[in-house]
Amino acid sequence: MKPHYTYFLLFFSQLLFPFLAASYHDYADALSKSILFFEGQRSGYLPADQRLTWRGNSGLGDGWAATAAPKDLTGGYYDAGDNVKFNFPMAFTATMLAWSVVEFGECMPPAERRNALVAIRWATDYLLKAVSDPNRIFVQVGDPIVDHNCWERPEDMDTIRTVYSVDAPNPASDVAGEIAAALAASSMAFRSSDPGYAETLLRTSTRVFEFADSYRGAYSDNSNIRNGVCPFYCDFDGYQDELLWGAAWLRRASQDKSYLNYLQDNGKTLGADDNINEFGWDNKHAGLNVLVSKEVMENSIYSLQSYRASADSFMCTLIPESTSYHIEFTPGGLIYRPGGSNLQHAMTISFLLLVYANYLEKSSQTINCGDVSISPSMLRRIAQKQVNYILGENPKGMSYMVGYSNVYPKRIHHRGSSVPSVRDHPSFVACKEGSVYFNSSDPNPNVLVGAVVGGPGEDDEYEDDRVDFRKSEPTTYINAPFVGVLAYFVANPNVI
Repeated sequence: MKPHYTYFLLFFSQLLFPFLAASYHDYADALSKSILFFEGQRSGYLPADQRLTWRGNSGLGDGWAATAAPKDLTGGYYDAGDNVKFNFPMAFTATMLAWSVVEFGECMPPAERRNALVAIRWATDYLLKAVSDPNRIFVQVGDPIVDHNCWERPEDMDTIRTVYSVDAPNPASDVAGEIAAALAASSMAFRSSDPGYAETLLRTSTRVFEFADSYRGAYSDNSNIRNGVCPFYCDFDGYQDELLWGAAWLRRASQDKSYLNYLQDNGKTLGADDNINEFGWDNKHAGLNVLVSKEVMENSIYSLQSYRASADSFMCTLIPESTSYHIEFTPGGLIYRPGGSNLQHAMTISFLLLVYANYLEKSSQTINCGDVSISPSMLRRIAQKQVNYILGENPKGMSYMVGYSNVYPKRIHHRGSSVPSVRDHPSFVACKEGSVYFNSSDPNPNVLVGAVVGGPGEDDEYEDDRVDFRKSEPTTYINAPFVGVLAYFVANPNVI
């Protein structure tokens, strides 16, 4: 069936039979694929049960070649289509995967919940290595300038694997705060299945947060770090939100009152009320406010009311009937923010909509947006429209998840996917030798199942071209919140 016919039928079914649209998609299949994607991003020794078999071992010397103090930094994830391990977005990915399990794990089929925990652990095992030295945080492995000048499989990497670290008293509050959040959130995800591992994660999180809070500042302000992380994952929005974010997760994971006091005492000085309309790897404000609002709504801790007010305000910006509505949508209905890789915004916002709806419903509350009262179901409807758009209900009639449906991006900006695998092409492919595959108009030979690309622009247009990395490159921090969003709709497909 041609894409425009598919779109016409979907539009027609939504017009006449609104409940059909909600059940049209196989959310369980999409969830399974979304989790599978993380296996394609693995660095290190791959296990015997690796399902994306076109991938092989890579980055096996990471950390060992460090001149001062060799360190095992194997493992973890490549964050996108390159071969660098950026710990800042990797830690955010782990936090969001863990939050997905914490909030929506009961919605997942048992097998997929286990797979989600495996995906989390691949990140947290690495992050535990990155913070295992006293008063030192490893923040990155790989020189991005050198890496980005090559187009080669991770299995063939011959580029320099520079190790970037921050030693006290130099600051790394943003990375350390996010790692603390990731480990605390993950401790909750593992609490029932592996309590010993959960305890290790929580204990380490406490120590890493102390580092973040004691030596305040952005990691990219360190002269020995800046050229390696900027402009890629430089701290653009300040480190203060990560301190509050880390404290909020430690409070939730430990129930320790000291973190509650931290949130109360530092909210204004660390800018909890600033930039409330953003949530992503660099700006945690909207997510922070939603997370802390649980304390207000379910535990009646009104000293944190300002966080709840900010969360309500953020939700009101998403509601067309609200006087404070100002979020942009594409003509096809996708949440849009300038800057490229737009689906990361649609996914993180959708995740927050569903989490907040759950908090509201559990406490029997609504949101007042001026004269309009907003129910949990209204928030869920907005989220589901975003999910359905990504899965194919859009003007292009295309799924923006690789491997889902018959029409999806086949020329994604991803080295491992676009260069023939070591199984099919055992010969070494050097740095510049991969350029022929980058410049080819052929579909990628290896299907990175479950990858969600950056997505269309403000006009809903998308060209399947790996050269346009802003639209065609997948990232782990797009997929991580998508896991939670899809899990919710697996159990609740008929919201619309």
